[in-house]
Amino acid sequence: MALTDATRPTDASMNTDLYELTMAQGLWENDKTEEQGCFTAFFREAPFGNSYAVMCGTAELGEFVENFRFTEEDIAYLSELEAPGGGLLFKSGFLRFLADFRPRVDIDAIPEGELVFAREPMVRVTGPMLDCQLLETALLNIIGFQTLVATKTARVVQAAQGRPVAEFGLRRAQGPDGGVAVARASYVAGCASTSNVLAGRRYGIPVSGTHAHSWVLSFPTELEAFRAFAKSSPKNCTLLVDTYDVREGVENAIAVAREMEASGERLSGIRIDSGDLAKLSAYARRRFDEEGLDYVKIVVSNDLDEHTISSLLGQGAPVDAFGVGTKLATCYDQPALGCVYKLSARRDSASEAWTPVMKFSEQPYKRTIPGVQQVRRYVDRTGSPVCDMIWDESSQPGDGTFGHTLVAVNDAALVTDVSGFSFRELLEPVVREGSAVAPRENIELARARCAASLASLDDAYKRFLYPQSYVVGMERGLAALRDGLVRERMAATSSVLPWKAK
Repeated sequence: MALTDATRPTDASMNTDLYELTMAQGLWENDKTEEQGCFTAFFREAPFGNSYAVMCGTAELGEFVENFRFTEEDIAYLSELEAPGGGLLFKSGFLRFLADFRPRVDIDAIPEGELVFAREPMVRVTGPMLDCQLLETALLNIIGFQTLVATKTARVVQAAQGRPVAEFGLRRAQGPDGGVAVARASYVAGCASTSNVLAGRRYGIPVSGTHAHSWVLSFPTELEAFRAFAKSSPKNCTLLVDTYDVREGVENAIAVAREMEASGERLSGIRIDSGDLAKLSAYARRRFDEEGLDYVKIVVSNDLDEHTISSLLGQGAPVDAFGVGTKLATCYDQPALGCVYKLSARRDSASEAWTPVMKFSEQPYKRTIPGVQQVRRYVDRTGSPVCDMIWDESSQPGDGTFGHTLVAVNDAALVTDVSGFSFRELLEPVVREGSAVAPRENIELARARCAASLASLDDAYKRFLYPQSYVVGMERGLAALRDGLVRERMAATSSVLPWKAK
C-alpha cells in the first residue's frame, strides 16, 4: 500500500481524523452498530481547469479494508486520550469493541484509469454506518491524492505529444508515502518511468536515472567526470551537461560519445537542466547531428509542467524526452482535489429498503445527490464518451421511473436525451463483506485503461484552455426525487425563519 509502511499495514486504521472515532463511539453507545449507510465519494470541480479527472487508487482499496484493524498498541494509545472537558475521551467498552472490529462493508468503485467527472460517485461504500464512517478519512486520502496526481500527469503526458516523460519528484514530494503514491499514480496516467526505487520495486514500475551535478563537481574537469561515468555505466549513460556551460558540456559529451563508439558502446543522451531549454536543445541537436551522432537523445528538465512543455514543443525544440519533478509531484497549481464523502441513503437494518438522504446547504452547489448511486456512461458509435448519468439502483432500468433522459446536476434546464446511445455502468465491485472480491489489479492494466480512456475522449474536452464542459446528469426520476426533497426542506425551513414577517 502507498498509504502505510509495508511492514505496518494496520496503521491504516489510525490514519484517520479523530471525529471518525468519536462518531463511531456515539453510534456504538446508541446501539446503532447495525444501522446501515450508503456513502459516496466525489469531487465538485475537476482540477487544473480540466473537464475530467483520471481515477486512481481503486486498486489500493481491497487491501486497505482487509488490513483495517486496531492493534493492542492502538487501543492502548486511544485509552489514554483525554477529553477537553476532563476525563478519558473513549469508554472502555467502546475500545473493546474496536479491538475486535473488522469492516463489513461493500465497496464499488470506478476502475483505475477510467475518466471520472465532477459530482459523480468515484466510490460507493455501503454497510453498517459505523463501519463506513471509520473508513472515510483514509479512503479519501488514497483516492483523492492519487486521482489528482494521475490527472496532472495526463496533462503533462498529453503536452509531451508521445515523447517519454520520466517522473522524478520524490525529493520534493509531500513525504515518503506521497512520493510512492506519486510514482504509482503517474505511471498509471502515462509516465514512462520513475526515479523512485521503492515504487519500482513495489509496483514493477520502470526506474530511470543517471547522475547529478555533484558527480561532475567531484572531478577536476567536466570531461573527466563524463569519461568516468561512461566507463562506470556504459549501458545507462545520459550526461548532465549544464553544470558549467551547456555548449562546453555538449562538446565534452561529443568527445565522450566518440570514445564510447571506439569501444563498441553508445552515449544514450544528454540532459539539460537549466537555461533557455528551447535554444540550448536546438544547439545540442545541431552539434550532435553535425558529428554524425544523431542517435544521441536530448532530455530536458527544470521545473517543467504541461504549460512549459507545450511552449517548448511549440517553439520547435528538438527534445526527445522530459524529466518532470516538483510541479507534478506536488500538483503545484492545485494541491488538493477537494474530494468529499457524503451519506446518500440510510436504513435501520440490512433487511429494510433504503431511504434516500441528502445534505442541504445555503450554498446550492454543496447540495448532495440522494440514493444508492450508480454511474452510467453513454458513448457514441466511435466509443467516445457523450455524457454520464447518475441513477439510483433502487430504481431498476426499465421500470416506470427510469428513463433515458438526464437532468444536469447543476442546471435543471439542461435536459439531455440519451436514448440513441449505448452505455456501460462504471461502478464495479471491489469489496464485499469486508473482503476484496479479487486480487489487486495489475498496474499495467490500469495504465492501458487510462491510455484508452484518454484516446477515446473528444479533443474538445482535453483542451488546456477553456475545455468543453462534460455533461453529468441525474436520471430524471432521481432528479425529481432530489428536487422534491429540496422543496420539502425549504418549505419546512421557511416556516421557522426568525426573520419571517408576522
